[in-house]
Amino acid sequence: MTKKQSPAKTKDIKVAFVYVGPVGDGGWSYSHDQGRKALEKMGIKTAYAEAVPEGAEAEKVITQFASEGYNIIFTTSYGYMDTTIDVAKKFPNVIFGHCSGDKRADNVFTYFGRMYQPMYLNGIIAGKMTKTNKIGYVAPLPISEVIRHINAFTIGVRSVNPNANVYVAWTGAWYDPEKEKESANTLMDDGCDIIATEGDSPAVAQATEARGKYSFGYNSDAKSFAPKSVLTSAIWDWAVIYKDVIDRYKRGFKSWKNLDYWDGMETEAVKLAPMSELVPKDIQKLINEKALLFKEEDNVFAGPIKDQEGVLRVKKGSVLSDEEIWNISWFVEGVVGTIPK
Repeated sequence: MTKKQSPAKTKDIKVAFVYVGPVGDGGWSYSHDQGRKALEKMGIKTAYAEAVPEGAEAEKVITQFASEGYNIIFTTSYGYMDTTIDVAKKFPNVIFGHCSGDKRADNVFTYFGRMYQPMYLNGIIAGKMTKTNKIGYVAPLPISEVIRHINAFTIGVRSVNPNANVYVAWTGAWYDPEKEKESANTLMDDGCDIIATEGDSPAVAQATEARGKYSFGYNSDAKSFAPKSVLTSAIWDWAVIYKDVIDRYKRGFKSWKNLDYWDGMETEAVKLAPMSELVPKDIQKLINEKALLFKEEDNVFAGPIKDQEGVLRVKKGSVLSDEEIWNISWFVEGVVGTIPK
């Protein structure tokens, strides 16, 4: 908050959200919109724009919200990062929160969640339940966020099943139901019997159910889309962060440039949806025990860890730093696939 601003009352706060996908997709934008609705229940006036393309259109929409007097604007796609910084310069009295980026300014903070933690747990389930030792992963874009999640998932798989591999298929988009379905079918054709996804639609879950295979949902609980396939889902609860931002704003918080949320399972900003009865009870017990450990420590990226080429990247007794986890650009041993340039 700039020096011109003072503590605010709930009824006077106006908050806007900019989404890259449709809110009805059951995915990324849907999960953020659940957080928006949580703020509305608190009596805060909100607005949103959905399916906003990155680039010129995003700049237009963000500028419009700022011009209309919204106090806080959440821009919820990695690709909105530079646009958010540019618009923020023109509106120094508006606070901007950018999701999943790493550029901040006097009136711009960043936020994300340690989604790699529930992804790691999903990997354990997959490693325990696969019959073919081939597990698929439908991935959107080759950025550190996605690479990090694939690696954590694979580390989980390999922790209980060293003979299993994770096969990656890239779609090239956050939201492309047809491509997600096509990728899932290709992976199943190649022998994968369980498939994880990081796409924004339920297409993977529906494709696996149609062929009697298992899957994991992402962003929100996908069980309703494919109850005979979805084992559990790695989900976001953005309300945890959004409510904290509002609390800071109401208190007259000023150090926005130094604010960078990266919440994990300890705050429940990221978590697993209830596990399906398809998951054996002993595996459910193991996962619940592992999940509790995240309240105390985070050792997902603890050594020894080798990369795809067999090169030791993390020595025994060492753990990757937050910065190294955030910027990771290589696949761990057990991942089959390449990272597009």
